[in-house]
Amino acid sequence: MKRVVVTGMAGITSLGETADEIFAKFHAGQSGIRYMPEWEIYEDLRTKLAGPVQSFQIPKHYNRKITGGRGRVALMSVISAEKALRDAGLLGSELLSSGDVGVAFGSSAGSVDAVSEFGNMLNAQDMSRINATTYIRMMSHTSAVNMTVYFGLKGLTLPTSSACTSGSMAIGQAYEAIKLGKQTVMISGGAEELSAAGAAVFDVLLATSRMNDQPEKSPRPFEANRDGLVIGEGAGCLILEEYEHAVQRGAKIYSEIIGYASNTDGQHVTKPDSEMMGRCMQMALKDAQLDASEIDYVNAHGTSTAQGDVAESQATQRVFGFKPISSLKSYFGHTLGACGAIEAWLGIEMMNRGELIPTLNLDEIDPLCGELDYITQQVRTANINIMMSNNFAFGGINTSLIFKRTT
Repeated sequence: MKRVVVTGMAGITSLGETADEIFAKFHAGQSGIRYMPEWEIYEDLRTKLAGPVQSFQIPKHYNRKITGGRGRVALMSVISAEKALRDAGLLGSELLSSGDVGVAFGSSAGSVDAVSEFGNMLNAQDMSRINATTYIRMMSHTSAVNMTVYFGLKGLTLPTSSACTSGSMAIGQAYEAIKLGKQTVMISGGAEELSAAGAAVFDVLLATSRMNDQPEKSPRPFEANRDGLVIGEGAGCLILEEYEHAVQRGAKIYSEIIGYASNTDGQHVTKPDSEMMGRCMQMALKDAQLDASEIDYVNAHGTSTAQGDVAESQATQRVFGFKPISSLKSYFGHTLGACGAIEAWLGIEMMNRGELIPTLNLDEIDPLCGELDYITQQVRTANINIMMSNNFAFGGINTSLIFKRTT
């Protein structure tokens, strides 16, 4: 089996697009959540909160030919991948078109405006809004496919569309592709674009926050007074590489992936199963050949929902006991297909910086949640050698990734 390391990282979030910028805002306790006045037109939508990426800029070298057939989610994906490849020293390399480089990238869906173009046909019998790019922008594998075209990739394409585990599953599948010797390098991660329709998915389940007059106070993962999740948008990308290849070319190595697992509840589409969450964590530990005591920190899914936080925290306690844990969704909201990749990227940054970022807005821990070492209020200095990053999705799809510090 091959060893797999991370040699490039990048992302786009509501708190910024560089790790230094984001960590400065972490230290300041700054939230990326905003009130969305443009959503007031949807009278039945209870939540008016979201984590929009307001600073997102399309690079000047992206001409109309590049941008014309790509929706926002595809553009965020390609731009984050370009930055990550540059960080890895692989942008423009002949390796990209050799067949030895593939992509595993996911989102819950494509661009919502493209869906509405087909909706206009079905509802009004009017095809005037449909064009040659409508389906390309709408399809769930728009991110992965657009990367293959933009970078000229000839290797594996592994699109993942599994709701909240799209990004983490993509990283896991990319890890396995290199571990098994099928590829030398994989572009991996996930992205999601913001829409009121995305908020409505959870709103009809009564799972969204209605703290519309206090956006900075929500979401509140694991908090006794949490009132639901807030959706966000963004992208995260990790460049995974076979260890010997990375060493040979003198690449900077940020982390090593040493374990991955995914399983399915097989019981309910939206109700989380704590037992299967815990089993997924145990499977990842087995893959990494680790004891639970060797994990120094758990990067939680932590969505701020009533059922999800309890199920996840209880599963984490059963597997690890009293372990340090926090949720970055308290800053960005739930970025759906992007969350696993963004959290992996910033979790690796936490390891390398020796800092554990606290869960924002966690003032009173819900007594129903598991007994864990919840990081609150202040950034905690810590020596973190091994981290687990967990994500759990609609459909009962669970993922656990394990990263090891190499610096």
